[in-house]
Amino acid sequence: MMGGMASEETRATTSTAAPVRRRDSAAPEPAKTPSTRAWPLPLLVAGIVLTALNLRPAITSLGALLEEVRDGLGMSGSAAGLLTSVPPLCFAAFGVMAPRLARRFGPAAVVCAGMVAIAVGLAIRPYAGGTAGFLAGSALALMGIAVSNVLMPVVVKRWFPDRVGSMTGLYSMALALGTASAAAVTVPMTKALGGHWQAGLAVWAGLAATAVVPWIPFLRARGTLAPAPAATARASDGLRVARSRTAWALAVFFGLQATAAYITMGWMAQIFRDAGVPAGRAGLLLAVTMVMGVPLAFVIPRLASRLPHQGPIVVALSVCGLLGYAGLYVAPAGGAWAWALLLGVANCAFPLALTMVGMRARTGAGVAELSAFAQSTGYLISIPGPLLVGVLYQHSGGWGLPLALMAGLMIPQIAAGVLAGRDRVVEDEATR
Repeated sequence: MMGGMASEETRATTSTAAPVRRRDSAAPEPAKTPSTRAWPLPLLVAGIVLTALNLRPAITSLGALLEEVRDGLGMSGSAAGLLTSVPPLCFAAFGVMAPRLARRFGPAAVVCAGMVAIAVGLAIRPYAGGTAGFLAGSALALMGIAVSNVLMPVVVKRWFPDRVGSMTGLYSMALALGTASAAAVTVPMTKALGGHWQAGLAVWAGLAATAVVPWIPFLRARGTLAPAPAATARASDGLRVARSRTAWALAVFFGLQATAAYITMGWMAQIFRDAGVPAGRAGLLLAVTMVMGVPLAFVIPRLASRLPHQGPIVVALSVCGLLGYAGLYVAPAGGAWAWALLLGVANCAFPLALTMVGMRARTGAGVAELSAFAQSTGYLISIPGPLLVGVLYQHSGGWGLPLALMAGLMIPQIAAGVLAGRDRVVEDEATR
């Protein structure tokens, strides 16, 4: 989750901890307790960075070795499509559990457990035997990613209330760096480990295990995710987000951009390899696409927050996506670097979506409800896309139909994004 900042310190969008808009002057910052002041903050920063580094390698490392995994497990194209649909399914299913777990055990303990789940899942999935075992190990790792995805912004808000912008930026950069690094180095690292794809995937469990260590001193910090203040809770009592057209437009936009992102992470390296690009270079091209999120995650939210309507940014990003897909169809190998850059720009619809979540509600409580609705609904919308790409690829024997599908999905994404980008707030549409 994670991406953009709508302003320097006042509007950091999260999936559970709502950003504070300029109009929401009554929304209080989380209270600092003596125990949180006493924590060694450099250790906490290390935990945040290491955790963010682990939130995507399980996905992009698999994308770089998808052909080897398919051959090794005897996996059909449809089964591979199912595998690339597992991340959004797990994010939708397990992410909703995170706030409740955090209230009971404390967010630091749940994030620590999430890192353990990632380490165990990544270690066992290559050796579990068969497609079912591989899917089960992947689901365990993705469960850890899902709860950490939701709670990392909460940890930042809870322990760094005066530095939300800078810490969110650090967290976003680490997430993009981990995404790109796994795509770039998995293939060379696999060759260095003897050419076995199992070792190339399992080695990422070590990074997750390292991320467990900084959280251990914080395991006693239970109950630090306090319930919302009574005034804030009352402010959202009459809000029914599902009645808002803007909320639905934002959910559809979030879901379609997530569809494009997971198709890219799961299949783009394979598209290049089928076009004759060597495996190592295909992984590097995927890394280029992913690393575009590092600088643009800072630029796009700031630009979006200064515009009364975010529709022009939606259109610009989507046009980059359409050009990238067209290029992959016409000359996938010849213009590979250009297509990777264009699709990297298009994938920055994610921080834009998070920024619009923060701008489309008037209060902090409203943003929290809108964020939960848009992200949970959006991840559900994104589930069929990667699976359908795998089915089309298997039955058509090429990438023409899958690329047509990817390009076609950009049209409703533009429409939903333009509607979501209008200067409206859900409280005006969804209050009982």
